[in-house]
Amino acid sequence: MHHIFRRATAVRIVAAATALPLALTLALAGTTHADPGAPPERQLADSVKAPNIKRHLQELQNIANANGGTRASGTPGFDKSSDYVAGQLRGAGYQVTVQKFDFPFFREKSTAAMSQVSPDAKTYKPTTPGSSEVGDFATLTYSGSGNVQATVQAVDLTLPPTPEPSSTSGCEAQDFAGFTAGNIALLQRGTCPFADKARNAQNAGAVGVIIFNEGQPGRTDAFAGTLGGPGFNIPVVGASFAVGQDLASPANTVVKLKTDTESTTRTTNNIVAETKRGNADKVVMAGAHLDSVLAGPGINDNGSGTAGLLEVALQFAKVPPKNKVRFAWWGAEELGLLGSEHYVASLSEADRSKIALYGNYDMIASPNYAYMIYDGSAGPAGSVEIEKNLARYFDFLKIPHVPTALDGRSDYGPFMAVGIPSGGLFTGAEGIKTPEEQQMFGGEAGKAYDACYHSACDTINNINDKALTVNTGAIAYSTATFAFSDNPPSRTPVAKTAPQQRGKADSHRGGLAL
Repeated sequence: MHHIFRRATAVRIVAAATALPLALTLALAGTTHADPGAPPERQLADSVKAPNIKRHLQELQNIANANGGTRASGTPGFDKSSDYVAGQLRGAGYQVTVQKFDFPFFREKSTAAMSQVSPDAKTYKPTTPGSSEVGDFATLTYSGSGNVQATVQAVDLTLPPTPEPSSTSGCEAQDFAGFTAGNIALLQRGTCPFADKARNAQNAGAVGVIIFNEGQPGRTDAFAGTLGGPGFNIPVVGASFAVGQDLASPANTVVKLKTDTESTTRTTNNIVAETKRGNADKVVMAGAHLDSVLAGPGINDNGSGTAGLLEVALQFAKVPPKNKVRFAWWGAEELGLLGSEHYVASLSEADRSKIALYGNYDMIASPNYAYMIYDGSAGPAGSVEIEKNLARYFDFLKIPHVPTALDGRSDYGPFMAVGIPSGGLFTGAEGIKTPEEQQMFGGEAGKAYDACYHSACDTINNINDKALTVNTGAIAYSTATFAFSDNPPSRTPVAKTAPQQRGKADSHRGGLAL
């Protein structure tokens, strides 16, 4: 998931019941049967069965096991995952569209290395792909390959750091006016995209780039951000503030830097299926990204959303909604929302206007979960209705929930950008659970919601079954509510602007800028 968890300022707390309602208790046991007298949205939610969702997850795990431990876009594991989802949908009677697109693929072929040769001999620890442990530095996505030893040259650093992020180090070509070609550029995080810094350094003749964190609280660790795409032929790494200080202080510091990467163009796809019936001028969309990171099988991120949405779609095949329901599974989300970006960009203005809303389901079963609903107040008009509808489901079950920022960091971002009401669910990634959330949801305060986030240990054992089933019921409830509504939210056209880079901009996994 390309998402940074940012807790909303005002946390809404709903008291938890001492016991779960019967419908949910049965759902968790996988034996619920829909009440024929209930509204359609309740019937769809009650039709969700835990064993069926887990069956989909186990199949995704089996696919990863048979394909190098990953389901990342551009790999056989993703292709087999796509075949599985598409096959299930076709078997349920859907006409499935497999939308192919090219994307910039990246992987580290071997672990990077960085050491100080002089004035002191010192080895820095890399952040190993697939590990949740943060080292002293990490290779930036789309870094070039290289094995260089050269003098480090600082470029326009702000040391000591200011109270607020403000460094413009390397953002302008003129920053390199006095740069010596053949040196390694030492830059500071902040203000502009990493790609701008690295490109300016490469154009100035740098043989390597070290971008260190800026130094404010929360901006000290090494980070593995992205350069946005291929085009770099020198090593580029993100280092901790401590490493940056270490390399900046003495004159004539010599560093050895090695990266071993592959940066190419590959083909992947989205999967789109919609109900045969329903008003085609009022399309209710729900989506989840299908790909994992290269480092692991991605069973929580985002096998959980994939499996939950698939089971909802299979149940929807049995009912005739008033409005068309369109389900989507996105490719290449982990490299910057590329699948959903491609899909939205491929739509005509007329087709965009027919999408009433979009619900996004990314990481819905984190082991140390919190039930989070995207805060619609930050989205296009109509987004608050999605939030309130999901909240009603949790309130009905007397399950607490909190808001989380609707900030464009997952596949709802491209929909928001064109004015489509957006919302969805999330149970947390690398963020830390608070004591208040522990009281509300159980689990462990002071620990990550998902300690295996973007790691090899994100397996079938990294799933909370209760959260998976509750959230899948919520997906069914919300989707059905709007599918049977006479007046679902509708898109508000927005002025055309220049394309914006999106991705996980700030977390320990890094991002595009700042």
